[in-house]
Amino acid sequence: MARRVEQKAAARERIAAQLAAQQQAERRRRLLLAVGAVVLVVVIVGGLVTIRLVGGGKKTATGPSGAAGSGLVTALSSIPDSAFAAVGSEDVKAAPSAITAPALTAGGKPKVLYIGAEFCPYCAAERWPVTVALSRFGTFSNLGTTHSASEDVFPNTATLSFHGSTYTSQYLAFTGVETTTNEMVGNGYKPLDTPTAEDQKTFDTYNKPPYVESDGSIPFIDLGGKFVNSGATYSPEVLAGKTQEQIADALKDPSTPIAKAVLASANVYTAAICKLTDNQPAKVCSTEPVTAAAAKLGSAKG
Repeated sequence: MARRVEQKAAARERIAAQLAAQQQAERRRRLLLAVGAVVLVVVIVGGLVTIRLVGGGKKTATGPSGAAGSGLVTALSSIPDSAFAAVGSEDVKAAPSAITAPALTAGGKPKVLYIGAEFCPYCAAERWPVTVALSRFGTFSNLGTTHSASEDVFPNTATLSFHGSTYTSQYLAFTGVETTTNEMVGNGYKPLDTPTAEDQKTFDTYNKPPYVESDGSIPFIDLGGKFVNSGATYSPEVLAGKTQEQIADALKDPSTPIAKAVLASANVYTAAICKLTDNQPAKVCSTEPVTAAAAKLGSAKG
């Protein structure tokens, strides 16, 4: 009798142990399922965030966006003479001023020096007429595309970048310096190009009164040591909401606000460059809109 009781007790213990083991296994299974679900959610959310940052949603400009396509470069170098003539330069509010300074040259040719930064909206605006004007005298390679900083005024203005670009011309040389990207690092922007000591000296010497109105502004453009300009010749607001391709396309139609702003400034820059090249090539420098734009160049300073 006692043995039978002990056997029943032992059986109850085995059953209880089995139930406990089953319950523990079930709890473990549920825990693993819960953890797996959390991991799955994290992966899905992380994937969606990655997709939004890489391929979807609204992108913000952070550094050079890439190379300018051949179509864009061709569009800027093949603007019809009729468009330049239709726009003229009568509405230009600012233009390079003549200075008294030693000639700025490189490789025995007059040199155009541009110093700006990719975050700068005024640089974003001014690269368009500078590029268009220079494209009438030579050829760019490896032009970049970028946008001005999203944190600045006139945010995300579509533009070009001279970082890493080269320029070939029988008439003149060009140096384009982009000192920073448009990517914030701390309280400033990520460094990019460093001017040579000679270019930095040109910037420090002629980017201040009496040569220009304010001290140290960008963009700064020195055209052969004969003309300088600091700041934009038109408002970046004209380019608001447009892509690089839309801006280039608008330049074909002289009735558009973009063409009126960019081509008028390009005519003035072209007139200044013609002073450096002894009016060569004649097919550019002898045109009526260019000779008329020469009257817009500021009087000699310094």
